Amino acid sequence: MKRRDFIRKIPLAMSIPFTINGIPLKVMASNPLSRLAQQGDSDRVLIILQLHGGNDGLNSLIPVEQYDLYYSRRANIAIPKSNSIRRYIPLDSTLPSDIQVGLHPDMQAMKAMYDQGMVAFIQGVSYKNNNGSHFRGRDIWFMGGGSDDYYSSGWIGRYLQQEYAPLQYPQDFPNEEMPDPLGIEMGSDVSLIFHQEGNIPTSLSLNDPAGFANLVEELEGFQDKDIDPRGKPPEFLANSPYGKEMNWILGLEKKSDDYAKRLYEVYRQGGNTAITYPEVYPFNAPTGSKRNFLSPQLKLIARLLAGGCKTKVFMVKIGGFDTHASQVESYDPTMGIHAALMYHISTAMKAFQDDLRARGLESRVLTVTTSEFGRRVHSNGSYGTDHGTGGPIFVFGRGVQPGVLGTVPEMTKDNIEMQFDYRQVYANLLKDWMLVDKNKITNDIFFGNFIDGPKEEGGMFEPMPLAVQVISGTDAFVRERFNLGECYPNPASDYTTIRFMMNAESLVHVMLYDRSGKPVRTLVKASYQPGEHLVQADLTGIPAGLYIFKLNTGSFEQSKKLVISR
Repeated sequence: MKRRDFIRKIPLAMSIPFTINGIPLKVMASNPLSRLAQQGDSDRVLIILQLHGGNDGLNSLIPVEQYDLYYSRRANIAIPKSNSIRRYIPLDSTLPSDIQVGLHPDMQAMKAMYDQGMVAFIQGVSYKNNNGSHFRGRDIWFMGGGSDDYYSSGWIGRYLQQEYAPLQYPQDFPNEEMPDPLGIEMGSDVSLIFHQEGNIPTSLSLNDPAGFANLVEELEGFQDKDIDPRGKPPEFLANSPYGKEMNWILGLEKKSDDYAKRLYEVYRQGGNTAITYPEVYPFNAPTGSKRNFLSPQLKLIARLLAGGCKTKVFMVKIGGFDTHASQVESYDPTMGIHAALMYHISTAMKAFQDDLRARGLESRVLTVTTSEFGRRVHSNGSYGTDHGTGGPIFVFGRGVQPGVLGTVPEMTKDNIEMQFDYRQVYANLLKDWMLVDKNKITNDIFFGNFIDGPKEEGGMFEPMPLAVQVISGTDAFVRERFNLGECYPNPASDYTTIRFMMNAESLVHVMLYDRSGKPVRTLVKASYQPGEHLVQADLTGIPAGLYIFKLNTGSFEQSKKLVISR
């Protein structure tokens, strides 16, 4: 029997669950996405964040210019725009009117990351003839094909089969250059995105890394016996087809042992973080939605990377997005299941970015979301939304090209129309972030040029600025949206005028400090609309000297010097 045929007959149940710090992992010693990442000379890392169930994009990114239509189509779940303490958060007044969106009120942490130039939003992402099926939708997004394709491999497995030849799994991994799993998937299942034709991703499970390492060493199968309790044949059958295939399977188990010990080693070396990750949603939501299941996954990744783990691709997951009913609380559309999910993603990603920054890893990691479809434009009578087609994708990280791509969806339709094929998003990220050759992406991954090639319906795809090949900072993006100008007069005596600009309604706090950093006086503390403002500040009674005045809007801080003369 050929190995490929033999593999197909092995049930997925042979995978052994594997957890570190209580988090189930899938160790992809041969997964395609991770091997793709290893091709470049950089140490960049890609994280795929799966929003399992189909995220309601319209209550994530609220269409500002079409708000009245938005409200009329989903009045029982619509996020308020005014006259409410919890109303949508205006994202960015500097954007064109047809791109203006607001964020769910529980996405404040994501607003802060956007203002720092660390988030990109892509509207209307889908594929042609999206039928709104959970299982088929996930298969299509993971295999990298269209609605009529049925590939048995992930969308980069096809590339890896030729790119890594003659290296083969399991005999060529791990090695000195790559001692770690090339990819890790959180959870206990194996996603199609990591599959490669004729290969099996291996996995292990435990609650205690050290205990697991000891357990593996004590297995009878690793002892020297004539007949292995796990099914290994006697020596005289070693060269038989049965013996060769069994040795190959047991080799997978040995890889699991190697990777488990290695992951525990880097986990210990990574050390604890000083960053506090959110654990619980602080407002009203069903009990099962209160806990933040994303935080421990991201926290573990930061620790593994800090410990020296060379794994290039991780997949994390958060479920609960199939919100047919009770998406919101009947008495408050800003609370409920979906609100908790938006809070979990926003706050966990903010903590993760802070953790990466504290560990000196911020410039290495990029995170992109995936969800099998969006929800319908109109709500249903159960305070929920039904399966739809298009929806938004979020991209996080210091290497992102911040901003909003695509216009707000058309509210007169039943479904969110496609503006971008999902393969455009991933193809451009592979090119610009993972530094993969465009020809390989076109010829071996997606079987079409989704970067700048022709579209089926006519016209050409245009490159999407989602990530940067060289990280040079986001100062220009921030300056266009926030700015603290020089005050005048300066030097000043009793009064000076402070000039500042911001991209959304904000509580502005300007504090005056002396040279030792001690607060002297609050110069400005009030809520202001987006735009440029001139505010006169009272300096009477303050001794002459050199001072610093600092503006804080919650997501932005900037300081300037002020001289007071008498």
